[in-house]
Amino acid sequence: RELRRPVERAGLYIPGGRAPLASTVLMTAVPARVAGVATLAAVTPPGPGGEVHPAVLAAAAVAGVDEVYRVGGAQAVAALAYGTASIPAVDVIVGPGNVYVATAERLVAQEGAVGVPSAFTGPSEVAVVADGTVPLEWAAVDLVVQAEHGPDGLAYLITWSAEVAEAVTAAVDAIAAASPRRAEITATLERGGYAVLVDGPEQAMEVANVIAAEHLELQVADPDQLVPLVRCAGAVFNGPWAPASVGDYAAGPSHVLPTARSARFGSALRVDDFCRHIHVVDLDRAALAELAPHVVALAEVEGLAAHADSVRLRMAAPA
Repeated sequence: RELRRPVERAGLYIPGGRAPLASTVLMTAVPARVAGVATLAAVTPPGPGGEVHPAVLAAAAVAGVDEVYRVGGAQAVAALAYGTASIPAVDVIVGPGNVYVATAERLVAQEGAVGVPSAFTGPSEVAVVADGTVPLEWAAVDLVVQAEHGPDGLAYLITWSAEVAEAVTAAVDAIAAASPRRAEITATLERGGYAVLVDGPEQAMEVANVIAAEHLELQVADPDQLVPLVRCAGAVFNGPWAPASVGDYAAGPSHVLPTARSARFGSALRVDDFCRHIHVVDLDRAALAELAPHVVALAEVEGLAAHADSVRLRMAAPA
């Protein structure tokens, strides 16, 4: 049998340095509450005046967060993992952040201090597969959507049309120039903006699977034909009416998604990330008699005599 038990305390990292991500409060606290976690503790960097943004506090109240601490960065992750005089330690830490936050989560998990989902939830990423049948401005703005989170992110356009690549690139430049977050967008695209020209749809999906992007958009005439070719992606936004921004705020999966190619082995944050699964093993005499020869054989091969004897003694006992 399997016993499903939630952790006692979960730590939620809520980014706030470049934008007050109230949505991340919901995207982390809701699955934790569904799992049955007893106490939710959120950490978030305060604004210049030392206050937490009202939208973040409102979201915390709506989602039932028990504790909110005004601290961000790698030091906030350390506080949740090890505990401080004012911040009790937690059992699991979830939530996206910059590369320092995401790396800190990996480090504390590596030390066994706390549980962290396997995915690396760092700077935002998007890969848009476009064939020119969807308005090119839509592909362009969706590339900018993830780039406006700030530096160290990735934005890929994948297409088999040179005309599409040129037109979308020009549209991205125009959108970025007019954006109030021009600095963040430019910083991302200068280091992590790519237009990839391939031979056809199958090759486009091969590239997408190598990138293993956090958000994969299929802005093509028949996106359902490409979905079976997806092997590595955090979440797939299928067709022209499914922009990744819907996933950021309202669509079913959490927007805490794998980045930095960790979609090869990790997944979106989910209820099970806040749960432990404890196995309960029941046998009667007949069941043990059936398994005994196999246990004894393996124990003898490994030279572990007591393992074999623990079964032999039971089978030698009177019925």
